[in-house]
Amino acid sequence: MKHRFAPIEHWIAHEGGVDPWAIHWEARQAKDRGEDVILLSVGDPPIDTPVPVVDRAVAALRSGDTHYTEILGKMPLRERIAAMHAERTGIPCAAENVAVLAGTQNGLFISSLCLASHGDEIITIDPMYTTYPASIQASGAKLVRVPAHASMGFHPDLKALEAAVTRSTRAIFLATPGNPTGVILSESDCDGIVDIAKRHGLWIVSDEVYAGIADGNRVPSLAARLPDQVITVGSLSKSHAMTGWRVGWLIGPADLVKLVEELALCMLYGIPGFIQEAAIAAMDIRVETERKMHDYCRVRRDVLYRAVADIPGVQALWPDAGMFMLLDVRGTGLGSAAFLRGLFETEKVSLLDGAAFGRETDGFLRACFAAEPAELEEAGRRIRRYAASLA
Repeated sequence: MKHRFAPIEHWIAHEGGVDPWAIHWEARQAKDRGEDVILLSVGDPPIDTPVPVVDRAVAALRSGDTHYTEILGKMPLRERIAAMHAERTGIPCAAENVAVLAGTQNGLFISSLCLASHGDEIITIDPMYTTYPASIQASGAKLVRVPAHASMGFHPDLKALEAAVTRSTRAIFLATPGNPTGVILSESDCDGIVDIAKRHGLWIVSDEVYAGIADGNRVPSLAARLPDQVITVGSLSKSHAMTGWRVGWLIGPADLVKLVEELALCMLYGIPGFIQEAAIAAMDIRVETERKMHDYCRVRRDVLYRAVADIPGVQALWPDAGMFMLLDVRGTGLGSAAFLRGLFETEKVSLLDGAAFGRETDGFLRACFAAEPAELEEAGRRIRRYAASLA
C-alpha cells in the first residue's frame, strides 16, 4: 500500500532528510534514565503556567464547562485578542476578525487551506520553522523558497522575493521573530514585503508567536500596513508557558474568518470551554506575564551568549527575540549533523540541527536558552570542550 501514501510522504519529508527531533527524543529518554543530559533542543520553558490561569481552568471544569463551545471561540476571549491586536498594530480590530484555534500551528495549517490549492504557489523565507513545508504543501500548493542569507543577518532578500513571484503565487508565509533565527523583521523589511504583496495581490501570513516577548511586547506590524491582505497567527504558548494547552488564534478580514469557521467546524468543532476560560485569564494578565517572559529570556540569552563566546570554530548569532540562538559550527570542519551527534554522544548536550529549518541554516545548530542559567553555563563548557577535541 506504499503507493497510497507516497504523496503524503513527499510533503512531510524533513528538510534535507534531517529528522529534527531524533536526537532530542533520544536525549529525553536518556535523561529519563537518569543520565546527565542537558536538553536545549525544544522551546518549552521549564516554568509553570501562571497560577491564575490554572485556577480559572480548574474552576471552569468544576462548574461543568465541558460541553460544546462556539466554533470560533468564546466572545470574551475573541474580544480580548482583538483588543490586543489593535493595541499592537494601531488599527481597528473586532471579535469578527478573530478565530480561536488549537495553537499557532493550527492557524498556519488553516491559513494554507484557505489561501491555496493544487497548482498554486506559496512563498516562504528560508530558514523556516520545521512544520512550514507540510503545512503549506498539505493544501496542494507548491512551496517556493526565498533565501534569508546569514550574510544578510537572516533578513529576507527582497529582490529575490520579488523575483520568486509568479502568476501562481497566492501568499507569503513568514515569522517575526523568526524561528530558528530570532530575527525580527525591520520596518524596511515590512515595507518591502507589503509593497510586493500589494503589487501582486498576495496574502501575507505573519507568524507572531514570539512577538509578545520581544522588546516592547510587539514587532513592526505587517497587518497595520495591509490589513485586508494579512493574516496574523499567534498563541499563548510561549508568552505564558502554555505550550501544552494548545490555544491560539488567527486574525484577519472578517470574510476570511467566516471561511476559517467552516474549516474549524470540520477540524476542531470548537476549543474546550475550560481551556478558553484559562486563556481569558491569561489575556487579563498578558502585559505583566509577557514582560516577565521577556526578562526571563533576555537574561538567559545573555548567559548562553557569554558561555559560547570565543569557542574556536563556533560562532554564536545574537537573536533579536525569542528563545533560540543559532550556533555556526562550520568553522570546526564538521557539518551540523556530525557536530550535533558527536556533541550528544560525548558531552550529552542536545541541540537541534539547523539543516532541519532550511538550506540557509545547514551548518548551524539551534540552541534553546529557556533553561536555568547554571545549566546554560555548563552547556557552554561542554560545547567548548567538544569543539576543542576536534582541533
